[in-house]
Amino acid sequence: MESFSLSTVDISIMIGYAILIIAYGLYHAKRKNSEEYFLAGRNMLWPIVGISLFATNISSSTLVGLAGDAFQTNTHVYNYEWMAAVILVFFAIFFLPFYLRSKVYTMPEFLERRYDSRSRYYFSFITIVGNVLIDTAAGLYVGTIILKLIFPEMDSWVIIVILAFAAAAYTIPGGLNSVIQTEVVQAILLLIGSIVLTYYAFSEVGGWDAMIAGLNERAARGDFTNPETGITLQSADDVLSLVRPANDEFMPWTGLLFGVPILGFYFWANNQFMVQRVLGAKDINHGRWGALFAGLLKLPVIFFMVLPGTVAILLYSDLDLSFLKYALPSGEYCQNLSECPNMTYPVLLFKLLPTGMLGLVLAGLLAAMMSSVSATFNSASTLITMDFIKQFRPGMTSQQLVRSGQIATLVLVVLASAWAPMIENASSLWVYLQQVLVYICPPVVSTLILGLFWKRANSNGSIASLLI
Repeated sequence: MESFSLSTVDISIMIGYAILIIAYGLYHAKRKNSEEYFLAGRNMLWPIVGISLFATNISSSTLVGLAGDAFQTNTHVYNYEWMAAVILVFFAIFFLPFYLRSKVYTMPEFLERRYDSRSRYYFSFITIVGNVLIDTAAGLYVGTIILKLIFPEMDSWVIIVILAFAAAAYTIPGGLNSVIQTEVVQAILLLIGSIVLTYYAFSEVGGWDAMIAGLNERAARGDFTNPETGITLQSADDVLSLVRPANDEFMPWTGLLFGVPILGFYFWANNQFMVQRVLGAKDINHGRWGALFAGLLKLPVIFFMVLPGTVAILLYSDLDLSFLKYALPSGEYCQNLSECPNMTYPVLLFKLLPTGMLGLVLAGLLAAMMSSVSATFNSASTLITMDFIKQFRPGMTSQQLVRSGQIATLVLVVLASAWAPMIENASSLWVYLQQVLVYICPPVVSTLILGLFWKRANSNGSIASLLI
C-alpha cells in the first residue's frame, strides 16, 4: 500500500454531506430567546434526547480511541461503555429529578443553589477548560488525522481551522436545537457506517471463529506478553476478557470497580456537555426515557466499535505505515500500528471499504466529529454566558445573552483550534482523554453526590473538595 486516496465519488459524498448538514442545522435554528438558544426551548422528546446523548458521546474521538485502544490493549476498553448504561439508570432515577425541577441552565448553577457562588464559578471554569481540552480539541484532532491522510500536503492547522468553523457554522446561529437536530441525523449515519465497517472487517478475517483461532495462535506465540508487568495473555478468552488482574497496566479490576464509575458519573451526571441535552427535555419522563434509551444504545458498542480494533491485530499488525510520515512524539515517523494505534480506525477504513462506501463512512466519521465539536461549543458557551456574563451583567436582555453566547462560541473555536495539535504528544488518544478526566472527575463527583444525598454537606466543604 503506497498511499491512502479517495475517488471522486467518495470526495463528492463527503463534500455533499458537509453542505447538507450545515444547511439542515441552520434550518432548525432556534434563537428567539436564551431558553430556546441554550436549551432548545425545553421541549425535546425522549427519542431525540436519547439519540443526542448517544451521538454526542460516540464522537469521532471515541471511534478512533476505542479502535486504537482495542488494538493496543484489547477489549477492556469496552468497560467504559457498558458502565455508562448502568450509570445512566442511576442518573435517570436519582439525579435527573433534582436537575429538571430546579429549572437551571447549567450544572454549576445547580451547585450554587446547593452550596454557594464559589463552587459555581470554579466548577464552571474547570468544565469549560475540560470541554476545550477533551471534547473539542480531541474531535478536531481526529478530523485532522483523517483528512491529513487524504490531503497530505495540507498543513494540519489549516484542516483544524476548517473543521472548527464548519461545526461552528450552524452552532453559532442556531444554538442547542440546531446541534441536537443534526446529532440525530449524524448518529444514524454513524451507526450505519460502523456496522458496515464491522461487516467488512469480519469478512476479511474470516468470521468470528477465524478471529478466535487467530488470537489463540498469536497468544501461543507470546505476542500478548507485556514486558513491563510480565502479564501474558494465554488465549483468545484472555484477550477478550473485560476483567483484568490487579497488576494490569491499563485496566486492573480495582480500576474497573472504583475508577471507571467515578469517570462515568462525572461524564454522564455532572458534565454540562452531556446533561444539557437532558435539561432541554420536555419533562421528567421524557428526560428519564431519553437517558435510558441512550444507555441501551451504548451496549452493542463492543460489536461495531471495539471489536474492529481487535480484528486489526490479526489483519494489520505488520502493515508498513512509513509512507504516511505520521510523526511520533519522539520526532520519528510511525512504522506500524503498534507505534501509532490512533491510526487503527483510519487503516481499517481505507483498507477494507470499497469506493462509495468509503466516502459514506468517512462522512459518518466527520459527522461524529462535527456533532461532538458543535455540542461542546454550545455547552461551553452556555457556561460562559449564564455562569459569568449574566452574573456580572444581570440586566442583559434575552437577545443580548444569545449574542454573548455566539461570541463566546467564536472564542472557543480559536482556543480549541490552538490546542488540538498538542494531543499528538500523548501515547494514544484514549489515554489522553482518560488522563485529563481523571484529574477533574473525583472532586466534582464527590461534591455533587454529597450535596444531593447528605444534608450536612456545606459550602466550605464543597469548595475545599473541588480545589483539593
